[in-house]
Amino acid sequence: MEKLFKLQEKGTTVSREIFAGLTTFLTMAYILAVNPDMLSKVDGMPWGGVFTATAIAAAVATIMMALTANLPIALAPGMGLNAFFTFTVCMGMRISWQLALTAVFVEGLIFILLSLFNVREAIVKAIPPSLKKAVAVGIGLFIAYIGMKNAGFLHFISDINILPDAFSFTNDAGVTTYPGQVLPGADIVPEIVVFNQSGQILALIGLAIIFVLHVLKVPGAILIGIFAATLIGIPMGITTVPDTFSIVKAPDAPLLFQFDFNTETLISFKFIVVIFTFLFVDIFDTVGTLVGVTTKAGLVDGKGGIPRVKQAFLSDAVGTAVGAALGTSTVTSYVESAAGVSAGGRTGLTSLTTGILFLIALFFSDVFLLIPSVATAPALMFVGFLMISPVMSIDFNDPVEGIPAFMAIIMMPFTYSIAEGIVWGILAYVLLKFVTKKAKDVSMITWFLFAVFVARFFLH
Repeated sequence: MEKLFKLQEKGTTVSREIFAGLTTFLTMAYILAVNPDMLSKVDGMPWGGVFTATAIAAAVATIMMALTANLPIALAPGMGLNAFFTFTVCMGMRISWQLALTAVFVEGLIFILLSLFNVREAIVKAIPPSLKKAVAVGIGLFIAYIGMKNAGFLHFISDINILPDAFSFTNDAGVTTYPGQVLPGADIVPEIVVFNQSGQILALIGLAIIFVLHVLKVPGAILIGIFAATLIGIPMGITTVPDTFSIVKAPDAPLLFQFDFNTETLISFKFIVVIFTFLFVDIFDTVGTLVGVTTKAGLVDGKGGIPRVKQAFLSDAVGTAVGAALGTSTVTSYVESAAGVSAGGRTGLTSLTTGILFLIALFFSDVFLLIPSVATAPALMFVGFLMISPVMSIDFNDPVEGIPAFMAIIMMPFTYSIAEGIVWGILAYVLLKFVTKKAKDVSMITWFLFAVFVARFFLH
């Protein structure tokens, strides 16, 4: 154990590392309820199969992180990325879930190559820091917005009349409606939300529990809040316990190799945009988490470098490819790993413990299946809170930096698309740098992205 994880060198012990791993698991195990709940909204993706895929993919990637990178960082299918998979790619762009999984799998393979040749680090350096932070904030707002809708906190009249992402509609009069706009003749009027429904009340209770436990620094506040709301929902008639319920049961089969390798589809512009968006978002999710958690743990070197960063990148790349083959969305490093670091975790033994706990959780799927959407909705809102903190370090006093960040942040929840936020952020950044005669500050890679996104409008 000492030879593998260098515990004495890092000033830690076996018991401390195991406790830290348990803390990390309790903090992020909500994904076992939230991810299947979100992906199963796509017609044809069964809850049980996604649950199995989620647990195994998290275990594989986290254990690989432990054994190759020796870092106290856990991985699982990413929040935000699963929302993009469900709401933008499958529901908005009308791409089948099989093709969406194919995009995730291809992304994983590309990530493996990029990691081996250190390209991911180069891409990260080329993207403006303000936009990296804005992406995290925008995803946080997007996730919180989804949580509020699931909780019944938001209602709109004629919601059905909003055109889905990536579609346009031209009526007989030649009037064209673009993604996110209201179809001609439709009125959207926000309803006044009255908190008198049992689902809304349960969501408020769950949210209050999570807030209080978090403030009191109780490990696993999110998971405890979800389970508490689920139990409270039984007498309220919201949580339904099936006759066949069992605490321990064999896991359902994952959605093994459900890919669509249709050549014509694979080379389409739409498919390429989906892959790029998965790549872009995952790059910054992983990098941001690695930098934040390793800094908090005191593991960065004198130049701010992350130890064994190539192995860390490979862990999430392999996890993504394995996850897609099993039937789940992109795997990424989790910021909740900071909870384990706060509990004393300093080595891969922390993440090894977390990975093993994900494997054990495979046999408790019925427990997670009980959880209703209104019980997981508070978790989504709270994760939004956790992701919004980078907004404080964005320089909004400098409009050249602040406006692109604002566009990226605001477009994600309002267009119901992470991709749109990224597109508008980069477009605004390059344009403002150009008109202020600071074009030399824009990297060639960023210019390339700008050209691709401009072309997108003409090829729509």
